[in-house]
Amino acid sequence: MFQTHPLDLHEIRSRIASSLGRKDLASCALVSRDWNDSFTPPLYSSVVLSKHGLSMESLERNKHLIQRLSIYYSVNETPSWTSERDNIISGVMTNSILTTMSLTDISIGDNKVQMLSEILRTNSTLTTLDLSYNLIEADGAQALSDALKVNSTLTNLRLGHNTIGENGALALSKALQINLTLTTLDLKSNLIRDNGAQALSEALKDNLTLATLSLEANLIESDGARALSEALMINSTLNNLYLGRNSIGNYGAQALSEALKVNSTLTTLDLLYNSIEDSGARALFEALEINLALTTLSLVENSIGPSGVRVLPEALKINSTLTNLYLGRNFIGDYGAQALSEALMTNSILTTLDLSCNSIERRRSSGVV
Repeated sequence: MFQTHPLDLHEIRSRIASSLGRKDLASCALVSRDWNDSFTPPLYSSVVLSKHGLSMESLERNKHLIQRLSIYYSVNETPSWTSERDNIISGVMTNSILTTMSLTDISIGDNKVQMLSEILRTNSTLTTLDLSYNLIEADGAQALSDALKVNSTLTNLRLGHNTIGENGALALSKALQINLTLTTLDLKSNLIRDNGAQALSEALKDNLTLATLSLEANLIESDGARALSEALMINSTLNNLYLGRNSIGNYGAQALSEALKVNSTLTTLDLLYNSIEDSGARALFEALEINLALTTLSLVENSIGPSGVRVLPEALKINSTLTNLYLGRNFIGDYGAQALSEALMTNSILTTLDLSCNSIERRRSSGVV
């Protein structure tokens, strides 16, 4: 029996190596790789750019180990961007394992987005990029669009709370007609208006991969909603459409209801706070009698009264897919709630029904959950 000091690693390695064949060594290499992948985490998952935070030198030395990187400023620091940080970010984006990068609320602006976009054109590992709250305008969106036309790995792009406007939406729509990998695009609060929504709608008619599109708070009115409904009649991949906090009104809701009668892939439709009244709500509810895909519908904080939900009980008796219906902060009242409670006695699919803040007295609505 060998007498080896437990800390004599050199001796241990030598004796193990002397008893291993070529096949054994190959197996060890595979085990070592799997061990590193499973048990050696990335060195950094979050970096605070501050005078007292992690040094740029340290980040530079270890940039090749980073898989997921979030960069943000400390509470008391004024956002700024230096050439040193340019170089660090460029270096991290060109490593061979980076998959996720979040650069939210650090005032990047169009110039830096153009730099990032150049790298994105050739990057082959990044799957998620979050540039929310970054003062990005149309030129920045154009740069990202050019990158998306050639990039083949990015699946999730978040640009919420910037100001890309109609022209920025138009630029991105052109990329969506070519790109074959993006599945999630977040453009909430970007001032894209009806023209931007119409441009994106044209792209949706051709796009084969986008599954989630967020367009909340974009000043979209009925014309934009009508364009989106036309796209939904053709598109066969979009699963989630978020249109909350726009102003599509009754005409927009009616247009979308026509799309729901034809579309077979959309599962979530969020129309929160959209100035939808009774006639618009009735059109959407009537579509539920035909639609076989939608599982979640939100009409929270609109102007729907008892007349608006009049056709809903019959729709719920027929519909076999809707599981979540959110009607909070409307004006449904006791009579509307009573009608819904009777419909629920025959519907076994719906699991969530939100009627909060609807002027409903508890004694009148005992059948509603």
